[in-house]
Amino acid sequence: MEPDIALDRLPKAELHCHVEGTMRPSTVADLAAKNGRTLPVEDPQDLYHYESLDEFLSVFWLVQECLAGPADWSRLAYESVVDGAAHGLVYRETFFTPARHLETGQRLGDIVAGLQDGLAAAEADTGVRVALIADIDRAFGGDAGLRMVEELVELRRAGRAERVIGLGMDSTELGVDPGQFAPAYRAAARAGLRLTAHQGENSPPALILYDVRDLGAERIDHGFSILDDPAAARELADRGIPLTVCPISNVKIGNLCGSVSDHPWPRMRRAGLYLTLNTDDPAMIDDDLGTEYQALRGAFGYSFDDMVQVALDGIEATWLDDDDKRRLRERVRTEAGRLRAER
Repeated sequence: MEPDIALDRLPKAELHCHVEGTMRPSTVADLAAKNGRTLPVEDPQDLYHYESLDEFLSVFWLVQECLAGPADWSRLAYESVVDGAAHGLVYRETFFTPARHLETGQRLGDIVAGLQDGLAAAEADTGVRVALIADIDRAFGGDAGLRMVEELVELRRAGRAERVIGLGMDSTELGVDPGQFAPAYRAAARAGLRLTAHQGENSPPALILYDVRDLGAERIDHGFSILDDPAAARELADRGIPLTVCPISNVKIGNLCGSVSDHPWPRMRRAGLYLTLNTDDPAMIDDDLGTEYQALRGAFGYSFDDMVQVALDGIEATWLDDDDKRRLRERVRTEAGRLRAER
């Protein structure tokens, strides 16, 4: 498939991207050397092959270990936005997962400060806007999740975490009861944080519904398994819960389908589900937003206008206020018209 420059340049929002998963391989090598972390390979790209989500997570955690202080987080955040902007990114709500760093002595305030510094510099250079979502790492359990939320709430009260607008949870899904995270979600909701949750990558639809009904999740990240239960899919469709879908990740990380052409995206759309298109961990799967849009178009024969609608759906699912959403929608439509005329 020839590269579609118009889709690459089309303004896009992204709602499912882990900042740690945007780390350039060269940055992994630089930070590992600077911080005395030994990598098992000379070229970090040689690590980026996975047979399952849990296998991917072992590499993700290795990459995370390269982040030793605020300056490292700042560099990561800056490069993440610059790399996204090169492929049409104009707004992103970005995950960060601090549990492993908190366990080894880093402070949440320092991590957030580093991220915010890097994002501010990148925004000034690119015009992209970015907010942050703090993710609970399921592997550390409910008590650790609640402690993180309580500390985050205090940082927000002190005016030190103004970019952090939401709470999510990620990491392994196998054998994990999401009920243990209910106190953390309740505390986050009381503090005015927006709520999302990774679910359905290798967990059943019942847990997707639990996250929505009991934890109050306003979005579901992945949601791949939802069609396994038509009643659950109807409920999510009726509620209008956005799914932040990552087709290339589902192929390369989750090994949930053999190719993007095998992805259930069209069936999910026919079921009335609200889908948004995202990259997940782009640097670790050789991906970017332009590639994601082109892959979906090529796999299912969608038109340019179909993909413009996908971009508009992504904006509507953001946690921006109505005026900001309207301005972004107008930007997409205006730029799409210009790009359409050039095709």
